[in-house]
Amino acid sequence: MKNYFSISQTAKIVGMTTETLRHYDRIDLVKPCKVDEWTGYRYYSQQEIVRLNTIKALQCMDLTLSEIKDILAYDDFNKIVETLKQAEISADEKIAELNYAKTKIQRARKFYENKLNGEHPAQSVFIKDYPQRVILLSDKMETPTLDNLWNYHRHFYDQLSDNQKNEFSFEDLAGIYKQNGHSRLFVICTRFRQINGVKILPKGKYLCADCTEENRGQIIKELIETAEKEYKIIPDFTIQLIVLSGILQWNYQAQIFIG
Repeated sequence: MKNYFSISQTAKIVGMTTETLRHYDRIDLVKPCKVDEWTGYRYYSQQEIVRLNTIKALQCMDLTLSEIKDILAYDDFNKIVETLKQAEISADEKIAELNYAKTKIQRARKFYENKLNGEHPAQSVFIKDYPQRVILLSDKMETPTLDNLWNYHRHFYDQLSDNQKNEFSFEDLAGIYKQNGHSRLFVICTRFRQINGVKILPKGKYLCADCTEENRGQIIKELIETAEKEYKIIPDFTIQLIVLSGILQWNYQAQIFIG
């Protein structure tokens, strides 16, 4: 049958098992377009293959077979198109989250490779030039935790209004901004507009030192003293960039602007 595919051929085309196709037939989700009355063999057309591929894609969005069956039963094509558009948006979000997780895993892998090769983070104070950076302060988070650091981008998008979300994008880099005794977690913006919580970190030289959760208070105190004594600068703010040191671990790079 030139325009039909056997159940085994169809299963191979769509990347499913023949038992899955039989199950879909039993629950009236995807029925073969033709069944041989003598042999009972099932045959599928291109239309069923499109439907099967759609089901497979929707399952990636964590939809149940019952929900998918309802979607595909819509008579209103506009409703189907809108549902699939929303599924596409969900797919993009899922891809972004996976890419975000991949970046963190790559950073953790790099850390352990450095450990394996005997490399250690610098302990001494050093000066580094930075371009102008734009940060968005959290409206409530003060320090990183296991709960908020793994997916902190979601927190910052959630504090934006629907109209603002499309105007912002973030680098995979966060830290703590401290000014006048108040600390706020921040994310570095790659696209932004001026709203409450956005701050500009000036371009120039920063006095830096690597530190841990345990010694960062002392290290920052020493940096401030160095800035005052050697550069005659009283810092207006301090930065503590978060540096991943493992899958669920992090250290900091303290930074003070010296002009």
